[in-house]
Amino acid sequence: MTTEIPLDNPRRCTVTLAATAKGACLCRGIVRRQLADWGVDSSLGEPFHSALLVVAELAANAITHGRVPGRGFELHISLTTTVRRGATLRIEVSDCRGDRLPVLPPACATDGQSGRGLVLIDALADRWGTELREPNAKTVWAELDLADARCLADAR
Repeated sequence: MTTEIPLDNPRRCTVTLAATAKGACLCRGIVRRQLADWGVDSSLGEPFHSALLVVAELAANAITHGRVPGRGFELHISLTTTVRRGATLRIEVSDCRGDRLPVLPPACATDGQSGRGLVLIDALADRWGTELREPNAKTVWAELDLADARCLADAR
């Protein structure tokens, strides 16, 4: 069994949002600001924009497929540096529908209005998956390896 050894204290942010379109929109803005505070911004190029797309898709899935009236969803992001992977951004979105687990579709319909979210996450993230939470919830997570770890050197 290989154990990752963190080289620094991970930077973390957790927020609960309404399971509405406005909540999903706020989610992306929160992540953009938090990443900028950590020194991860558009100067990193693709990893930064990929992170924002992954957040948008996970939040959209939470309000579309994981919504329970009167309950919100939780966003958790963390940025760590490890020996093996370097800098890794982990994005987690938790919702209250543990009975509805995401499944990567075998193929997307070319004329379909939906069904591409997990395909995008699978293409953009280095790893992703689902964890069940008690009592009846789930967390869908995605990790992006940041090739340029300089974003952690001057992070506040």
